[in-house]
Amino acid sequence: MKKHLVPLFAFSFCLLVSVSLSAQDSTNIRKGWTFGVLPSFAYDADLGLQLGLLSNVYYFGDGAVYPDYYHSFYVEAATTSKHYGLYRFAYDSKYLIPGHRLSIDLTYLPDQMCDFYGFNGYEALYRPEYSDQSSALYRTRAYYKFKRDMFRLSADLQGTIDKPWYWNVGIGLLYYNVGTVDVARLNKYTKDEAKMLPEGVGTLYDQYVTLGYISPAEAKGGYHPYLHGGLTFDTRDRQQNPRRGIHADAFLTYYAGMGEMKAYNDLKFNACWRHYLPIITNRLTFAYRLGTQLNVAGNSPFYLNTYLNQLYMQRVIYEGLGGANSIRGIMRNRILARGVAFANVEFRVQVAHFKIGKENFYIGLNPFMDAGMVVQPYNRVMSDPVQAALSSVNPDKLYDESRLYTPHLSAGCGLKVAMNDNFVLSVDWATALDKQDNNKFSNLYIKMGYMF
Repeated sequence: MKKHLVPLFAFSFCLLVSVSLSAQDSTNIRKGWTFGVLPSFAYDADLGLQLGLLSNVYYFGDGAVYPDYYHSFYVEAATTSKHYGLYRFAYDSKYLIPGHRLSIDLTYLPDQMCDFYGFNGYEALYRPEYSDQSSALYRTRAYYKFKRDMFRLSADLQGTIDKPWYWNVGIGLLYYNVGTVDVARLNKYTKDEAKMLPEGVGTLYDQYVTLGYISPAEAKGGYHPYLHGGLTFDTRDRQQNPRRGIHADAFLTYYAGMGEMKAYNDLKFNACWRHYLPIITNRLTFAYRLGTQLNVAGNSPFYLNTYLNQLYMQRVIYEGLGGANSIRGIMRNRILARGVAFANVEFRVQVAHFKIGKENFYIGLNPFMDAGMVVQPYNRVMSDPVQAALSSVNPDKLYDESRLYTPHLSAGCGLKVAMNDNFVLSVDWATALDKQDNNKFSNLYIKMGYMF
């Protein structure tokens, strides 16, 4: 556990020594530029220890909109101990185009060991032996993995209808390069033969391809330009870390397929309700989020069903369901279906406020509970030959249709260290309430910002 605390201490120290090029008056309003170049230390129970560099530049101008900002620039380049890469540039402003919010995102995410636990959540049974280091099967830990590299370019624009109602439009491109795990490449990262992955051992992903659950076209990935549009209702008191108000949106996203993926054109519907209720002013807030993503028409490749659509990007990746960005404590992508629903409930307590130099800090705690479930399953016809083929790989039963619509639940608590209400170090601990969702009791996530 001690090794998990290293990035926490390092990141907290970097927050304290971040460079500030700004002015401040007696009311603690920030002005001018706030500029920080920091080591990108983080930890994720699914992705491992992250190391790299990041910079978040805010321009507060004359301070008239503080704690909001006029312009935000974010750059990050990092990699993790579990072969996940993160390269991102993001820009966000409500003032570059007067009366409109513009968000631009350019991201590349190579992932050599992306999680794949099958379709339909609990219907696909999970064998923890493949992830248990004390198990003889641990060398085949790539069984629940596949290769997935993702590139994203997006531009989103929001305008005002009549406050608090807003319209949203956006365009973008997602490119996925997917395939089976490259065992030979991964084995180059270690000289310890005991830790090397064995050659020629099939994965669950390989079995899905062989059985036709994943089509030959899906098995390679492809280009998917998209358009989306919808409505937002926003009464939050502030954009970052709100204390009160509602932030709700509903929108449609149309994905097109190019080349071999031209048969995969689909329309998705998303809705999300976020509510922030002040209990003790500036001390205690009750926050919750309810959301769904549904396939309205057409066919969607399986890898796009692991992606939670957003009207504008605030995080590097929105994966679901399971993991740091959707259901903490539950394994990443554990709930993979055509349509899903999720919920997050938490108390946000600001325990202490203090200043270091010109910077305003607070330390907070947030106990939480997360949930998710399948609402639109994959329809799968299980013939006797298919069952026999699966049994040859896994002698235990692989599917339990009786639990298809059972909610997946987790609980935990977070620690927050915030600077100027915009720069927030988040340390969340969570555990799944069912071992089918994660056999590990303790799952730690060290990230930036609140989850919602």
